[in-house]
Amino acid sequence: MADIKQQLYTLCTEYIAAKETDIRRTIDEAREAANNETKSSAGDKYETGRETMQQEIDLNLTRLNELKKLKVTLDRILPDQKSDIVVPGSAVLTSNGNYYIGISAGVLNAGGNAYYAVSAASPIGAALTGRRKGDSFSWNGKSYTVAEVL
Repeated sequence: MADIKQQLYTLCTEYIAAKETDIRRTIDEAREAANNETKSSAGDKYETGRETMQQEIDLNLTRLNELKKLKVTLDRILPDQKSDIVVPGSAVLTSNGNYYIGISAGVLNAGGNAYYAVSAASPIGAALTGRRKGDSFSWNGKSYTVAEVL
């Protein structure tokens, strides 16, 4: 079962790396477009185009900073840590789906099962954190029972 947690951790790491690559490529393309913008007889068109590209760069730099925060969160997780209660790094099997408490990364497939990768700070992550095998709770109008904490 530690294998599943390691796979999920690796998938989250790959998710961050892929997002970072995409963001950096977008920033590079926006910088290149801004540098290739030439002055036209329209005057303001040059400055407007450069300003639009700068806004695109700024937006993606913000996204990159948010991604770095996710990486820090993920770096704090010890994938081989064992716990009877749900903590960051836990894989949790419930009556209404499987979850990996780490970062919000969508659905990840590991060991032939789908897991929702969620942050401990997310509503479902907070509802799961601290639970043990056999615990039941209600979230978003559904009843959940924790079948296993890995």
